[in-house]
Amino acid sequence: MKLSARNKLTGTVVSIDKGAVNSTVQINLGGDTTVTAMITNASVADLGLEVGKTAHAIVKASDVIVGAD
Repeated sequence: MKLSARNKLTGTVVSIDKGAVNSTVQINLGGDTTVTAMITNASVADLGLEVGKTAHAIVKASDVIVGAD
């Protein structure tokens, strides 16, 4: 998989909550760290996502919001 994005987080799918059109996918990155993404049900099927399967969350830096206290 070649991508221009530099932020690739790899983990294990821990849940897929399917809605009418979109699914919420949670990927555990290790320990207590989980990333959640909303993708279409068609994308879940196309990617063959299943609980327990390895998946990658790719974050394009221009779409990240950073905050601090």
